[in-house]
Amino acid sequence: MWSPRNAWRDEIWSRLDQEWDMIIVGGGITGAGILAEAARMGKKALLVEVRDFSSGTSSRSTKLVHGGLRYLRQGQVKVTRESVIERERLLREAKGLVTPLGFYVPTFRNDSMPGWMVGAGLAVYDLIARKWAHEKYGLEELIEKVPALAGAPVKGGYHYYDAQTDDSRLTIRVLREAVRRGGTAINYVRAAGLLRTEDGRVRGVVLRDETNGRTAEVQAGVVINATGVWADDLRARVGAPKKLRAIRGSHLILPHERLPIDEAVGLIHPRDGRYVFAVPWEGVVLLGTTDVDHAPDLEVEPSIAGEEVEYLLELGRHAFPSANLGEADIRSTWAGVRGVINTGAANPAKESREHALWNEEGLLTVTGGKLTTFRMMALETLRAVGMKGKREEIFDDTHEVELDESIDVELRARLLGRYGTETPAVLATANGEQQQQIGKAPALWSELRWAARNEGVVHLDDLLLRRVRLGLLTDGGGMPIMAEIRKVVQPELGWDDATWTREEQRYREVWSRAYGNRF
Repeated sequence: MWSPRNAWRDEIWSRLDQEWDMIIVGGGITGAGILAEAARMGKKALLVEVRDFSSGTSSRSTKLVHGGLRYLRQGQVKVTRESVIERERLLREAKGLVTPLGFYVPTFRNDSMPGWMVGAGLAVYDLIARKWAHEKYGLEELIEKVPALAGAPVKGGYHYYDAQTDDSRLTIRVLREAVRRGGTAINYVRAAGLLRTEDGRVRGVVLRDETNGRTAEVQAGVVINATGVWADDLRARVGAPKKLRAIRGSHLILPHERLPIDEAVGLIHPRDGRYVFAVPWEGVVLLGTTDVDHAPDLEVEPSIAGEEVEYLLELGRHAFPSANLGEADIRSTWAGVRGVINTGAANPAKESREHALWNEEGLLTVTGGKLTTFRMMALETLRAVGMKGKREEIFDDTHEVELDESIDVELRARLLGRYGTETPAVLATANGEQQQQIGKAPALWSELRWAARNEGVVHLDDLLLRRVRLGLLTDGGGMPIMAEIRKVVQPELGWDDATWTREEQRYREVWSRAYGNRF
C-alpha cells in the first residue's frame, strides 16, 4: 500500500479514467473519515490531497480527543455532547492510539471564572459521559499532585479525564484502513478545477499531479469538499460566497524536564480568560493553543507569531513560576489554521466549533467541527448524498495481534494503536538496533524505515513532521541526527544523493520557518 516508492502513484493515475461514485477533496481527518466509511459501504471512492495527508490542521492540533470543556463554558452544549460521546467510542475502539489523559484544573486568585463554576461545568461534563470521574482538591493536595504549580497564586482545583492522540497518525491509520477496504487515496494532487454539466451541476474534478504536472479529468457521482479552512476556495468555483473565518492556533513544545508534568493542566489565561492547556505528549510538553485571526495567504505554511509566543510563555510563567520558562526552552513550535463558520464575533475564540454541510450546485462541502467528531461528520456527510451505513468500529483489525512477549507493555499498546495488524511487519523491517528508540523520542527506528517504505512519503518533511514526529520531538528538528536518519531511509525512498541533498535543504527551510525556535 502506497509502495514501492512512487510506482503506487502511477498505478492510481492509470485508473482515474473510470467513473467514481465519489471524489473527496481533502486528506485531513475529515476526508479520511469519509473515505473510510464510503469504502466500508462498498462505494468506489477517490480521495485527493494537494499537499501531504494530514498536512493541514490535522497534524497541528493540541492532540486532544476531548469533549471541549471550554466550549461548554461558551454554551456550545451540542458540540460538547457530541464530542464526549465520540471520545468514549474512540477510547474503546482505538486503544493505544487514543489514550486516556488526566487533567488538572487549578483555580487561581482573580480568575475570570470562579471555582464553583468550574466544578459545575465538570459535573455536566461527566453526566454527558455517564461516568462520575472528577474530583475536587484543596491547595496542599493539588500542589502535591502537580508540584510545578508551587509558588503560583493557586487556591485549589479539580481533576477530570479526557483523552489524547497523535493526530497525524490517527489520520494515516484511518486512511490506510480505508484503502484496505477498497478506497483510493493519493497525496500531492490538486483539484485544479471542477467539471460541470450543461445546467451547471458539478460532475467531476480536474486533477493535477503536483509532483510532475500531469493532469486528468475525473468523473464522479458526488464531489465532496473536505478541505477545511480552504473550503471557500473550491466553493468559489461554483460562485458560492465566502463563509469561513481562518483562525490560527499555535503551540510551543517544551522539554519535559523544563516543565515536569505527568498529566495535563487546563489553565485560564490571566490576560483574557481563555482556556489554554499544558499537555504531556510523546515525552515532551506542549503548551497551547492560541485563537487569533489568520491573515497570511493560506498557501503559505502557517507559523507562530512572536506575540503568540509571549502570550503562551506569559501563561507558563503565571502558572508554573518555579520553571521560569523562556524562549530558550522552546524545542519546537507549530501553528494550525482552523476554518470556522464566520458569525462576525469580535473574539475569534467565541466562534462556534459546530460543523456545517452545504450542497451548492452539486458540490457538497463539509467544514468546521473537531478532530474528535470526525466519524460522526463522515456519516452525516454520506447520508446527505443518500449513502447510508451503520456505525461500526473505527478499525476492522481490532483482533489480537501476536507480538514477541519481550516487547514492553506500553510499547506494544503504542505500536498496535498506530499500526494494527501491520505491527509485526513494522518490527520486521528492522534489525536489532533499529528496534530501539530514536534518541529521546518514543518512536523506533523501525517505524521510520516502515514509513519511508510504505506510507506514501513524497518529501522528507512528510516523513519527519507527520509520519514519525521527529521534527517536533527532537532537538533541532532531528538535524543533529540527520546522518543516521539518512542511512536508514534514503535507500527506502530510492533517492540519489542529489535528491537527498535537495530534500534535506527543503526540510531545513520548512522546519526553520514553521516549526523551529527562531526567537
